[in-house]
Amino acid sequence: MPENLPATVSRRDLIKTAGVFSAGMMAFPYVMRGQAGADNTLIRVGLIGCGGRGSGAADQTLSVPDSNVKLVAIADAFESKVETAAKNLKAKHGDKVDLPPDRCFSGLDAYKKVLEHCDLVILATPPGFRPKHFDAAVQAGKHVFMEKPVCVDAVGARRVLEAAKEADKKGLKVVVGLQRHYEERYRETYKRVKDGMIGDIIQANVYWNGAGIWWRKRTEGMTETMAQVNNWYHFNYLCGDHICEQHVHNIDVANWFLGETPVSAFGVGGRHFRNADQPSEIFDHFAVNLIYPSGASVASQCRQYPGQGRVSEDFRGTKGICEIGKITDYKGNVIWKFEGKGANPYQVEHNELHDFIRKNIPHNDAHYGATSTFSAVLARNAAYTGKELKWANALALNDSLMPDELDPNGPAPVKANADGSYTLPNARDYKLAGS
Repeated sequence: MPENLPATVSRRDLIKTAGVFSAGMMAFPYVMRGQAGADNTLIRVGLIGCGGRGSGAADQTLSVPDSNVKLVAIADAFESKVETAAKNLKAKHGDKVDLPPDRCFSGLDAYKKVLEHCDLVILATPPGFRPKHFDAAVQAGKHVFMEKPVCVDAVGARRVLEAAKEADKKGLKVVVGLQRHYEERYRETYKRVKDGMIGDIIQANVYWNGAGIWWRKRTEGMTETMAQVNNWYHFNYLCGDHICEQHVHNIDVANWFLGETPVSAFGVGGRHFRNADQPSEIFDHFAVNLIYPSGASVASQCRQYPGQGRVSEDFRGTKGICEIGKITDYKGNVIWKFEGKGANPYQVEHNELHDFIRKNIPHNDAHYGATSTFSAVLARNAAYTGKELKWANALALNDSLMPDELDPNGPAPVKANADGSYTLPNARDYKLAGS
């Protein structure tokens, strides 16, 4: 195991360490200017990853009320996405978008150029790129909003955790798009659970059961590598499978409410319902049990095929049952219910990030972003291998799905079969690197 890497991570410890900062004003001279209160100096924003979520995050950061903000540089692997995002954001936000052609970049290395122009960067590329991009942003002294998940493997998780420590030292503010942390209904429910309303948590259920996802045909002239980047949700080195890319939201809530990360994971998964004419290497269902240091057990379930949908989390304690927004005793009596409406959490996370920056309030979600994402990676790998995996052992492995450098014209990381399909992970022969 790498030096000083904990066997499991207590969320309480993360909260303590996330607030450490130094050299904050040097890290962000454009905004801080040495003022103790809020400062409305211009925040220059860069966007890396111009797809739907990246464009949405840029829209939200430009919509922060009364914040002096401007989008000044953008990048994506594909030039067409850069052009579309710039056009749409300009149409909505007018002078808040300042994107001359020489600050619109495309290509797999275009992220480096954006970092030369901004103070706050939005990272919304396929997740496999996130550790490298986050590390680069921290080294460049930028505040960060980054989408979940923040890695796809153990090597990426460790890189994010190390960069998170460096971000604390530099006084950088980091928000991760696990937006339930910014939703009033979740925050108020969490307060009641922490106050002991359901007693000690002994078991939880977390779900993301929904229908299928998008699939993109290859554009004429695309190399195999760039076709995989364009269709990133269907390749594990880019998305981490849907248990990591999507279900991380629910696993993160389990970690948050329990205040700890899993000790081990054991479960199953597979694929039955993906369309034959839409080649993919990811599963369409998982069912994994996660065991925590406190002894609590979390049943994790996710799928991507037709049927009764369920996206939720619930907790059973020694005194009662918690659903998000409602707590009952074991006789069915409601002892608390959330009555508010709450603001859009996707907007709230940007509102609060701007506030953290302007008031120089220590804040760094990257710590729990990494541990929650790795919890999902651990669950995925347990299903892929068919084995019970221990957190400490799995996090210490030299297990890396994402190449450090990706050549758009070189051999693709995943080789297609003769019929154009891709081989699924199989517990008979799936091996984690370094195991």
